[in-house]
Amino acid sequence: MSRKHPVVAITGSSGAGTTSVTRTFQEIFRREGINAAIVEGDSFHRYDRGQMQAAMAEAEADLNLHFSHFGPEANLLTELESLFRDYGQSGVGLVRKYLHDETEAKPYGLEPGTFTPWEELAPGSDLLFYEGLHGAAVTGTVDVARYADLLVGVVPIVNLEWIQKVIRDKTERGYSSEAVIDTILRRMPDYVKYICPQFSRTYVNFQRVPTVDTSNPFTARSIPTADESFVVIRFADPKVIDFPYLLSMLHDSFMSRPNCIVVPGGKMDLAMQLIFTPLILRLMDKRPGPRA
Repeated sequence: MSRKHPVVAITGSSGAGTTSVTRTFQEIFRREGINAAIVEGDSFHRYDRGQMQAAMAEAEADLNLHFSHFGPEANLLTELESLFRDYGQSGVGLVRKYLHDETEAKPYGLEPGTFTPWEELAPGSDLLFYEGLHGAAVTGTVDVARYADLLVGVVPIVNLEWIQKVIRDKTERGYSSEAVIDTILRRMPDYVKYICPQFSRTYVNFQRVPTVDTSNPFTARSIPTADESFVVIRFADPKVIDFPYLLSMLHDSFMSRPNCIVVPGGKMDLAMQLIFTPLILRLMDKRPGPRA
């Protein structure tokens, strides 16, 4: 952890909604004049799109039916740990970008599904902001979580997570229902072993819970809306949270446990603004010297 160069990490599985949370943080950074170095977790996958397909085929030939991006073998967790550590020490580190589609790839003259070359982060940023699968990852040889100053988990209940993934992959990526289900099943062992434990290391968890029937997520025709859900927000250290203030600002909210507040789904963005703005400013205030 670093006072001079803080690291903020948002962790959650594919389809959990981490991208929406990232937009809220970006709004906080813009409003408060904070220069954040943004890093996407996909850039620390070990293989590009074509290589991953080949690696999966090779794993299946070896009767490994659970090889996925959720596990350490398909990721560069040592390099991610080094980035968090190096940034905390010096404010720089090695990064690259994964090019998801033609729009992202065109400015670099590269193919979609590939990576840009590794390069040093530009010096002078106020903090590092990571969003991806492994922001709080710990294995037998790697401890990414130890170098983060603020860890946030985004984890809807599993049926909702599956609904979001199925509908996104079918509508945006053209996958069949069967292909999406196969992916979910292939990832399940690594989800249990490597993704779930991260949410016990986070400082704050946001878990969206629908108030509509999601019994069979694989036949759902639409994603439950924010107004059709509540959000359970759990704090690892509730002593520093002003719950009376949050309850007064977030109408129709209530405390479910001493460290949990439940807010209407439509107020999730406001809740994040109220919770994270002071936390981010506290990290900035701890930095030595005047703010840029």
